[in-house]
Amino acid sequence: MAAFGIATGGSNWFSALALGVTLLKCLLIPTYHSTDFEVHRNWLAITHSLPISQWYYEATSEWTLDYPPFFAWFEYALSHVAKYFDQEMLNVRNLNYSSSRTLLFQRFSVIFTDALFVYAVHECCKCIDGKKAGKELTEKPKFILSALLLWNFGLLIVDHIHFQYNGFLSGLMLLSIARFFQKRHMEGAFLFAVLLHFKHIYLYVAPAYGVYLLRSYCFTANKQDGSIRWNSFSFVRLISLGLIVFLVSALSLGPFLALPSVFCLWCKPQGPRGFLRCLILCALSSFMFGWHVHEKAILLAVLPMSLLSVGKAVDASIFLILTTTGHYSLFPLLFTAPELPIKIILMLLFTIYSISSLKTLFRKEKPLFNWMETFYLLGLGPLEVFCEFVFPFTSWNLKYPFIPLLLTSVYCAVGITYAWLKLYVSVLIDPPVGKTKKQ
Repeated sequence: MAAFGIATGGSNWFSALALGVTLLKCLLIPTYHSTDFEVHRNWLAITHSLPISQWYYEATSEWTLDYPPFFAWFEYALSHVAKYFDQEMLNVRNLNYSSSRTLLFQRFSVIFTDALFVYAVHECCKCIDGKKAGKELTEKPKFILSALLLWNFGLLIVDHIHFQYNGFLSGLMLLSIARFFQKRHMEGAFLFAVLLHFKHIYLYVAPAYGVYLLRSYCFTANKQDGSIRWNSFSFVRLISLGLIVFLVSALSLGPFLALPSVFCLWCKPQGPRGFLRCLILCALSSFMFGWHVHEKAILLAVLPMSLLSVGKAVDASIFLILTTTGHYSLFPLLFTAPELPIKIILMLLFTIYSISSLKTLFRKEKPLFNWMETFYLLGLGPLEVFCEFVFPFTSWNLKYPFIPLLLTSVYCAVGITYAWLKLYVSVLIDPPVGKTKKQ
């Protein structure tokens, strides 16, 4: 808890939000966990018991180590704490090993490393414009953003029920974004380079980072109309970035549908917010058009979209559609009966708060949803009732057990595609920032 106190800088309400969600995470410790629990236990055993030369070759378990080296060292560090809980979990041949101490250690390791996520959220809140702040605390953009990130429904169920370390990794990404808003480009580049070596999925958003740093850091000035001033290029800055960022990551760009947004980032610079929009589009494009993409990857777009949601009404609308649909698409991950009320209640609480708080923040502007969007979002209710409470009692349940998953995937695909298109349009039509000199 000390880390949370340091991160808040004396903001009691932020401490309360961080402490509250931490207590909720502790309550979720006994819940169902997926095979990812065994995956990470096996990686603890591999890194603790074997020499480095064998880490990526050990195949006793089907869950071989397939994350980049920094994550392997992360597991190695955790293993030296794990041995004080239960030494048996660190035996490579103890496949599918589980004990109460193993459960407590792995669950608490996720909760503890979330301290980085809490700090990153605090730093992001410093970057938010407070002009729209109301008189009440709950109407302030910083409070709303903190609640949307710290209490994010998707992170709660994926990390603290299903089991993964996305909070820690998302903290690195959010912290790198915050550094760009704070004009600390080298730190932002360093953090993203580190992140790439923790989990390769973040290569999806590498184009946004590469183009933004080249356009907004290596070129130090713009013309009056916002176009690039070519003679302002700094080779020193380029060389310094080259020492930090591995430009080879550009080779991993799969979905070329992300390229128009990268083009706009170069030709129509819009500052850190433009970078953030491009990052989200890269993440969404990779999620939608990539091969064998896990549903959990939607969080790569949902979390940074939270930062945009408290700035403009149009972004708030896109965020609410994307996050509501994206979070519901995660429901099939928790398929056991005891977790059914948990996931429904948590999502309802998060969704109701998100909609009500953002509606309050932008109450002087036009409604956040049109009739079609409202109708679509309300349709998630009947869909859930049919999939969970009606279909299991029909004669189709035995013959076509895949129908609930099919309906969920198709329905959510519509909402996510719509949010992607709506965000793309806003990127393409927004005017460039006409600053003649960058700070």
